Amino acid sequence: MSIFNKSKDKYEQYIWRKRLFLAELFILVVGLTVWSLCTGSSGMKIPDVFAALLHRGTKQMETIIWNVRMPRTATAIAVGAALALTGCVMQNVLRNPLASASTLGVSQGASFGAAFAITMLGAGIQVNSGTGGALTITNPYMVSICAFAGGITTTIVILMLAFFTKATPSTMILAGVALSSLFTGATTLIQYFCDDVVMATIVYWTFGSLGRAGWREIGLISILTLASGLWFYWNRWNYNALESGHHTAKSLGVSVDALIVGSMIAGSLIAAVSVAFVGCISFIGLIAPHMVRKVVGNDHRYLIPASALGGAAILILADIASRLLAAPTVLPIGALTSFLGAPLFLYMIIRKGNLK
Repeated sequence: MSIFNKSKDKYEQYIWRKRLFLAELFILVVGLTVWSLCTGSSGMKIPDVFAALLHRGTKQMETIIWNVRMPRTATAIAVGAALALTGCVMQNVLRNPLASASTLGVSQGASFGAAFAITMLGAGIQVNSGTGGALTITNPYMVSICAFAGGITTTIVILMLAFFTKATPSTMILAGVALSSLFTGATTLIQYFCDDVVMATIVYWTFGSLGRAGWREIGLISILTLASGLWFYWNRWNYNALESGHHTAKSLGVSVDALIVGSMIAGSLIAAVSVAFVGCISFIGLIAPHMVRKVVGNDHRYLIPASALGGAAILILADIASRLLAAPTVLPIGALTSFLGAPLFLYMIIRKGNLK
């Protein structure tokens, strides 16, 4: 009986540590959100931010918070969670720790689809300004559909490799690299045939920016991310079974093929919609799941929500850094996340080689 009690106590401590980590991640996201709302050239302090949030501040403060900083921070939370969730489930179903929307070419395919919709299908309109013009998305749903079409094309190719050629996890990553190059070249061709203003805007858009999404776009990203996240969490036990291999999962009653296809489609959807409105933000789907996995392990009851919170925290922090490092200039956030993710990607490749 004492052995049973000791095992029970150890399990309860194991669960408690993971739940505590989730609570700490949530507090971190809240803290970073407040920091993000305070970051800027206006010199607003925490009391000013809360006053503006409660509509008790000056008109100028409320405008800055509700029209500039809050949408930017909300976008970071939604997109960070979306990309991290995508990376988490793709790494599981493809059995490859290097899998994510950016490394498999899903983001690049979505970027091509969005650029095609904006420039060729009239989903963007040129708005002249003192800085020489800008491109505003007038039909976010068309952009989302085309971005999803581009992202899902990559997903279909990856799935065909997985099901029909029995490709290894490494081969899938190489296929993703090839598809990334293909879609990047296609996006370059679109830019070549555009006028100067539209081309410059598309180039700037591909850098990645959290400042261009409005509340309508944020709502669309958030709804799709929440729906996909709930579906992922509903299948948490299936993902845990899949960790032991396809044959073991099938013996436990998991419909493996349906789980893989559904996960890839849902992941591609939220990654594509995110890319459609903020541009390419690389490696969030690679960084976040691996960082939180060090604490929560491969138990998807905790890995899925931890990845979402971790992705949100990383992207908020990267956004704060993009505004502070060269203030008042705002650096491209896609460049900062690449600086974070590329060394980790190389480290994982080297570590994987050493393990062999």
